[in-house]
Amino acid sequence: MQKSQYLKLKSGTDIRGCASPGEGRQPLLTKQAAEKIGYAFAHLLARRQETTPDKLTIAVGHDARESGSALARAFIRGLTAADCDVTDCGLCPTPAMIWSAALGHADGAAMVTAGHHPWHENGFKFSGRDGGFTGEEIEEILRAAETASPVVRLVTPFDMASLYLDQLRAMVCQRLDSEVQCPLLGLHVVVDAGGGVGALFARFLEELGCEITGSRGLEHDPFSPAGYRAFDDPRVLKAMARTVVDNTADLGVILDADGDRAVFVDEKGRTLSGDRLIALVSALLLREPGATIVTDSVTSSGLQRFITEWGGEHYRFKRGYQNVIREAVRLNQEGIDCPLAMETSGHAAFRDNHFIDDGMYLAAWLLCEALILKRDGETLYSLIEELGEPVERSELRLPILEEDYHLAAQSAIETILSNTLADASWHLAPDNREGVRILFDLSGGVGNAWFQLRLSVHDPVLALCAESEVPGGVEHMLTQLYALLREEQEGALDLMPLKQAIGQGEEGEEK
Repeated sequence: MQKSQYLKLKSGTDIRGCASPGEGRQPLLTKQAAEKIGYAFAHLLARRQETTPDKLTIAVGHDARESGSALARAFIRGLTAADCDVTDCGLCPTPAMIWSAALGHADGAAMVTAGHHPWHENGFKFSGRDGGFTGEEIEEILRAAETASPVVRLVTPFDMASLYLDQLRAMVCQRLDSEVQCPLLGLHVVVDAGGGVGALFARFLEELGCEITGSRGLEHDPFSPAGYRAFDDPRVLKAMARTVVDNTADLGVILDADGDRAVFVDEKGRTLSGDRLIALVSALLLREPGATIVTDSVTSSGLQRFITEWGGEHYRFKRGYQNVIREAVRLNQEGIDCPLAMETSGHAAFRDNHFIDDGMYLAAWLLCEALILKRDGETLYSLIEELGEPVERSELRLPILEEDYHLAAQSAIETILSNTLADASWHLAPDNREGVRILFDLSGGVGNAWFQLRLSVHDPVLALCAESEVPGGVEHMLTQLYALLREEQEGALDLMPLKQAIGQGEEGEEK
């Protein structure tokens, strides 16, 4: 791999690339690169923890995709070359790896995974005893890897997944106040593991007494571990809804390939994801009012009202699961009661779980609540019936054409900020912490429509999200935004997705 290619592997606060050269995609994540990244990671972790690599024990696991085992072995060679002790956890969910560092079973952890991305991609997620790594630290690792020269030493295998699931079982027993062999007896749960490590979770539920009839994707598939689909893919959700209803199950659980994200379907086939899922977890946590719930920046106005009505404080922060988690940790350190950090994408980290990004913990936690409610003749969905949801929502991606895409993104955001001074109908959101979020008062309402423009966490793209509680509101906002960006930013941005969204084809023509 050429030196210039290493930084291209950076993906937000993770590392990701194509691990199958035959796919012809860039950047390539080779075994040689993985070895050098392991060596560089060991040295950075040692500096971060004010020690030397030979004093460290690092846990390494991988998901079920085809390249995982080989990349893990190569990464481990780099760690041992740095004189680290290594705990080889083999096939394992991401939450178990983060948990191993958070609870002191290892000084740091590395998970070989590309999450929900296709089978031919792979990468690394890192964690230390004090949490995940920043984007700046990822860059530092990749720069150091360019010149690394590892020399291999020894490795110790360890079943971290089983130890992690034992702790998950203890949590279930504690929440249900039960020490019986099968505390989840009486609950029927359909699990879609997508061929990934979530299969471990399905077997875990069965051991705890759950019926799992109708579950799918429980065999590890190295070529499509949930990587062919997104959680919000209507086909996946529709299939799960049909399966739950046909099997008269209590709940459906869809897990990410590496187990760090989850979405749900209730007994009537209704999806519990995004704002609905955040609202549900918030309602359960706010049985004792006063807590602050940290989310990413694209949550709805209806969710903010819902959390407020339940006696909580809604705190929007930057997109990116590590950003949300770090902010929640910071707020707690300042004395603010913040039990949850959660993204609309299904990432959830509880304070009671050491702020580990853990879809399996979230699922087990909710299943406990579902069983308790079922005994009282109620359901999870009953808690969010008052959640106000938009009548329209649009998500677009506007490619940035300038080479310096950070500068171009900032210029576009400043254009919008300037317009709030010229147009009184554009209101800057008071909790604007990422990109720019503009509120509109439509049809006599107040703040009942909004759009947000922000730089993507992973790509040279401006992510645009718009929501309205009144019909026609999204088109109204996007039409104004298109006119502004066309005048001020054309040439710097590809505005075609926005043009098409407002019903135009080629220049000046109606579609």
